[in-house]
Amino acid sequence: MQSRSDGDLLAAWQGGDSSAFEELVNRYQAPLLRHARSLLGDRRGYEDAVQEALLKLAQQPPVLAQVGDPRAEEAQLASWLHRVTRNLCMDALRSEKRRKRREEEVADREVSTGGLHRVEENDTRDAVERSLHRLPADQREVLALRLFGERSYKEIAEITGKKIGTVGWLISVGLKALAGELEPLLKPRPVSARTSPSSDPQVGFLQGEVS
Repeated sequence: MQSRSDGDLLAAWQGGDSSAFEELVNRYQAPLLRHARSLLGDRRGYEDAVQEALLKLAQQPPVLAQVGDPRAEEAQLASWLHRVTRNLCMDALRSEKRRKRREEEVADREVSTGGLHRVEENDTRDAVERSLHRLPADQREVLALRLFGERSYKEIAEITGKKIGTVGWLISVGLKALAGELEPLLKPRPVSARTSPSSDPQVGFLQGEVS
């Protein structure tokens, strides 16, 4: 059976169908978590931001302008959810900065013990996600939306408030930085008679996003 569109699910939820909202959560929670984590890192707050965004969806869902077109409905709702999530993350970052300033006023020096995580396995997706956290915040956000959220350049521009050209530049620079981070993982292996470098899923994961 064909899955219901976002517009159908919102209408069903507003009509009292709780399973419709659960379906929306299942559809959007993972990409929203990746987006929030790209902004807030591994702090617990990134999960709270997504939960609050979903709560806003439950309480006051957006009005979709192009009802009846599943692709347009998905683009509108996804952009709305990502914008709400981003705003909540920005609020959390500002709150944290204020807290840190207060702590620095009473502390002579604070030692940070964050450290960088080593890539533990030859799992490219996991390695990319870890390496993202070493990039500047603006590159990290657009790459997370592109690689994991599968958002278009236009959608990323709408979500972040950046121009499409800026989004493209950030993605290009970020991918080059990621390629450097992941170079040991992406080094060619001995090629057998049945294997070619282009068939390596690790290489394809990054190369497929450069377009």
